[in-house]
Amino acid sequence: MHTRSCQRVLGFVVVFSIVFTLLSTVCEAWTPIVIKNVTVLGPQLSPDVTNVSRDGGYSVLVNGYIVWLYDDTECLGSDGDQLSFVSNTAAIASQTGTNLSTVQNFGVVEVGKDKSGKKQYAILADSTVGTGGWIPFLQDELEYNKAKDGKERVAIWPGTSPTPISLTQAFIFAPLVYVDSKPQDPSTEYQARGMALITVTAPKSGPVATRQGDLVISGTQVPFGGFTALLGSPSSESNNIDPNDRDVYLLAMTQGGLQMARVCLNNIADFSKYTFFDPQSLNFTSTAPSLNTTDEKEIYLAGTFSSGGVFYSPYFSTFLMIYFDKMADSTFFIRYLDLSNPLGNDQIWIIGGKHGAGIQPEDVESLVKYAWSAEQKLYTSRPGKGGFNYAGMPHPEYFNRQYFAQSLYPDSTPSSKRVNDWYGGGFVGEADAQGDGRYLLLSWTSQAQGGQDNGIYQIQLAVLEFDDIPSVPIASASPSSSVWQPSPQKTPANMIPSGGKTVESFLNYDQDEKYYFGRILFTAIFIGSVAGRALF
Repeated sequence: MHTRSCQRVLGFVVVFSIVFTLLSTVCEAWTPIVIKNVTVLGPQLSPDVTNVSRDGGYSVLVNGYIVWLYDDTECLGSDGDQLSFVSNTAAIASQTGTNLSTVQNFGVVEVGKDKSGKKQYAILADSTVGTGGWIPFLQDELEYNKAKDGKERVAIWPGTSPTPISLTQAFIFAPLVYVDSKPQDPSTEYQARGMALITVTAPKSGPVATRQGDLVISGTQVPFGGFTALLGSPSSESNNIDPNDRDVYLLAMTQGGLQMARVCLNNIADFSKYTFFDPQSLNFTSTAPSLNTTDEKEIYLAGTFSSGGVFYSPYFSTFLMIYFDKMADSTFFIRYLDLSNPLGNDQIWIIGGKHGAGIQPEDVESLVKYAWSAEQKLYTSRPGKGGFNYAGMPHPEYFNRQYFAQSLYPDSTPSSKRVNDWYGGGFVGEADAQGDGRYLLLSWTSQAQGGQDNGIYQIQLAVLEFDDIPSVPIASASPSSSVWQPSPQKTPANMIPSGGKTVESFLNYDQDEKYYFGRILFTAIFIGSVAGRALF
């Protein structure tokens, strides 16, 4: 992909004051999830780089820093000449207390002066697309890139937000892809080789990505972890001999929907130790699902997904799933884990949560013990010049002091100290936010200008504010406890269907934009739609 870039300038900040209840597009079910405001911040800013064009936009809180990860990144000079191009980069959110939009890039290099004598700066300009990005290539990958001499290349695209395993370390499964810039057969332009396991740390010198061996999951398998991964307590049926080990739940996008695998954290690099959720028996088995199945009976969660994440919301006291589907409609969708709808006849995971007393961030096992709500529209972003946006992501580490599960803190940490800092104070202070997770940062990639094979791509940002939760607690299966549950409440404040209110970014783009389906759309849906094959 060849991209061009322009100087990023903080544009408009537009506040949309709306109140509506999300109406299911499937079963017309009412929920108490109410959107109060959406504030569009505009493009993410990189003042330390002359010009930058990139896509993706994923994040994680590590060692007190919010680390942002990106896919293909190109830097250009003030005259439009290419200064650098690599398949992934990283940055630190440098002004979380004053400006949510600004990041400080890792690996910025001075690359001389432009015609006017002004110094120019680019990201990883001492590397090439063939020799590396922020995530390092292994030796065989370097040799492949050298042999192909630019016609084809190995790319590593982060694809999703990393998962913390402590306060100072996280991991991510990133797809490794073969890219043929001029294929004889267009269907072979992108070929999935598999999923690379990468650990992420953030010392004061900057974020560090470390490859954990060769590919853990081959391109012939479902790309587990490509949508998201969550770390939880050992499952209720766990035979793990290490009481301190935890279970990792990995979600993958496929043509038919999301599939799930589980493995102990200590065995995460050994695919032979993975087990796979069987929706029919509601158990994990040793049989991996087929990469190409579209039979809903064999899929964890049927639907279409191209990007997104799953996270515990302290505001709603349950897990939320926020994502883009495969349609080029620039729309965020949301589901919540419905604790009033347990699966099967489990004696632990009953109506109202674990033992009827709700769930905690460590209770990731609940993802296979309760049903997800129906898909509902959350927010529609204004498309860029390409006609649609992609790579929509939630960023729950902002506006949330309970981002880390309690179990991730050292045992010696008092309960009152098991909270992280407040990130986003320049937008809304902790006291004014009225609860962790009431505000949520969203991001997506938008084409600012150019065509299908030549354009400028920017990470766009918006802050969503949820409204008050209707007071509708219901008695759980435990006589002594009462927990909040989704419940139909038709009141004047929540009877506006989501389809009846349009919320758009204000970016001054033309109205006669057309959709196209090229490399950019593929980046968004590649994991879920490509039947990859191992090339080595």
